[in-house]
Amino acid sequence: MTGPLVPFREVVLKVHSRCDLACDHCYVYEHADQSWRTRPKASSDDVILRTAQRLAEHAKAHALPSVSVILHGGEPLLAGPARLRQVCEALTSALDGVAELDLRIHTNGLQLSPRYLDLFDEFGVRVGISLDGDKAANDRHRRFADGRSSHPLVLRAVELLRQERYRHLYLGLLCTVDIENDPHAVLDALAELEPPLIDFLLPHATWDDPPPRPEGATTAYADWLLAVFDRWQERGRPVPVRIFSSVLSTLSGGPSLTESLGLAPTDLVVVETDGQLEQVDSLKSAYEGAAATGFDVFTHTLDEVASHPGVRARQLGLAGVGEACRRCPVVRSCGGGLYTHRYRSTGPSGPFDNPSVYCADLMALVRGIEARTAASLVAPEVTGREELPGSQRDLTRMLLARLNADLEGRGGEPWARAWELAAAIEASDVGAGGLDEVLAHPYTRTWLLHALERLQEGDVSVARRLPEYLAVAAVRAGLDLPVDVGHADGRLVLPGMGELRIEGAGERGTAQVRAVEDGFLVRWGGQGSAPAERRVTRPRTAAPGWRPVRRFAMPGGAPGPVFELALDDLDPYRDCFPAPVAAPLGDRAAADLVFRLGEAWVLIEAKAPARAAEMVRSLTTLTPLTGLAPSEPAVGRHGYGALGIAVDGGVEELAFALLRGFRRAELRALADVTDLYAADGSWEHRIPWQEETVPFSRLLAETYERMALGVFEPRCLEGVAQALDTLEGGAELTVSGKRLLDLMRKEV
Repeated sequence: MTGPLVPFREVVLKVHSRCDLACDHCYVYEHADQSWRTRPKASSDDVILRTAQRLAEHAKAHALPSVSVILHGGEPLLAGPARLRQVCEALTSALDGVAELDLRIHTNGLQLSPRYLDLFDEFGVRVGISLDGDKAANDRHRRFADGRSSHPLVLRAVELLRQERYRHLYLGLLCTVDIENDPHAVLDALAELEPPLIDFLLPHATWDDPPPRPEGATTAYADWLLAVFDRWQERGRPVPVRIFSSVLSTLSGGPSLTESLGLAPTDLVVVETDGQLEQVDSLKSAYEGAAATGFDVFTHTLDEVASHPGVRARQLGLAGVGEACRRCPVVRSCGGGLYTHRYRSTGPSGPFDNPSVYCADLMALVRGIEARTAASLVAPEVTGREELPGSQRDLTRMLLARLNADLEGRGGEPWARAWELAAAIEASDVGAGGLDEVLAHPYTRTWLLHALERLQEGDVSVARRLPEYLAVAAVRAGLDLPVDVGHADGRLVLPGMGELRIEGAGERGTAQVRAVEDGFLVRWGGQGSAPAERRVTRPRTAAPGWRPVRRFAMPGGAPGPVFELALDDLDPYRDCFPAPVAAPLGDRAAADLVFRLGEAWVLIEAKAPARAAEMVRSLTTLTPLTGLAPSEPAVGRHGYGALGIAVDGGVEELAFALLRGFRRAELRALADVTDLYAADGSWEHRIPWQEETVPFSRLLAETYERMALGVFEPRCLEGVAQALDTLEGGAELTVSGKRLLDLMRKEV
């Protein structure tokens, strides 16, 4: 087995190995492994103490911030309050100062009483209770040995937990699925008890001992769960349901939330009442000894157990599932199913190298939930690109808020004043628009990222440049608010507007910027001389000492769109591209580039009017770079709306670069606000136009680009249809990614 050792973060401690119920679906007593018959009824003092010591040394060795211990059985409450207190005390003492301890107990609830709950309250032990639904559903399997119903006693236990003084200990309800039960009645009965969580569990089964199902009903368990899902939706999702939350999470690119689904490696070990260290309990359904490792708490460390081949096999994620599962498009959501459910004693593959015995059910469940929720899960930016600029601006706002939080007062009085000023600008009737415009400037994002990185190194100086941006917001909004802005080397920079040369101001200092009619006024103190000032009345026009960021209107054909672009060769944070920035352009060079860009735009309008309309909504800034091929654009580490371009390209080359760059930037911006794919790099896909295998992200990016470029180079469309088919079959796609793929097909 390869890959790093995965430490255990969860221990199941069997404190009692017998039970006061005779459930006929219990994997401990009714399935293949009958080792419980030879084990002690309860854990000894030595087992409890040694388990606590082993867990503490493991947590310390791996610097684990927290560990969970689940008190289990059999029925753990049969151990009695005194023994359970001893367990809690031993674990709490051993983990004190080492890791946070999360104590839980899973019980049938029959013995639960205030005496137990007061003990659990003392040690923070949260309580999960097994309940299969209403009385009819619960009594189908969960009865006493003499056939009596357990349902009234379980309800009494749940009602105890729901009391205000114990409510914080209520962990949730575990329900084993039986397709003979009414799915709506089961959910209604469980939801009525207001659990913090409902966990639906498929009954443990293998290919040797498959689950009961009506003849021909290959998806009976999925159908039952989907009926529960529909009821859950209809009732407004009254309580969290782990299996549904897990599928919804993976469909959107998030992690699995349960061991029974998804590809997350297992991090659980079981301690039996005799101190034997075993794998997950469900393996007892496969065959006698399937969970055994041969290790115990007295002579072996938990690291030794974590290195056991059986444990390692369940930590391989995607590499641990069979080839059929690896090729399945829902494997990220189902994870190949629970490891135990893959067991087959005979066959061409290894005993666990098979799809789950619930394979068809898991496929139908994932597809069914996706079909029911896709419309609400798809990011609005995918279907409405006009949403992208706003969501990108929101991202920049979040970075600014994070910078303020991370400073934790280290910015001193200058930052505090600037932050108060930002709030004043935001609160004014017209200032919020000016601040939005500044936050939409692509290189504001670059500054914030740079400031956050420098802050990690203890440097707060970059963060203090906030007043430069606030001055621009105030000037654009026409707010009569004085803003103190730092200057250096005789240059005062106003991002997105330009730079002002201020003579006699010294190497470094502070100038005051204030909005005035038709422009702004700058005042600064000279060295050994009277204060000086300069008024800029037309900020878009060059004047002595003032160099504005050039702005120009792209020519629009009738009925083509007209829009304005900035040619920003001044911003100090424009150096965020993979190619070097060019020096500020002279007037003649700038005029020549603007002319060629205008001609390129006319060409784009003529050949790709739909693309032109998209660019009008979002493209705001072009920055000249060096070292680029004329038709090759650059997309850097900045906010949405900027492209880096070569200064010497011809008209067609510039048109090609603008289209390619915008398409590239658009996909990157989408990826900023939603997960289009997940587990990138876990699979390799053939790229038709180069006959090589690449990760999903690269295949998607190149396909997305080439589709737009086909208007100039028809050969760019060669292989696009095959690429779209490959992307559609990829397990990496999220719901948003699938919707994007639908739109791409419509483009073709």
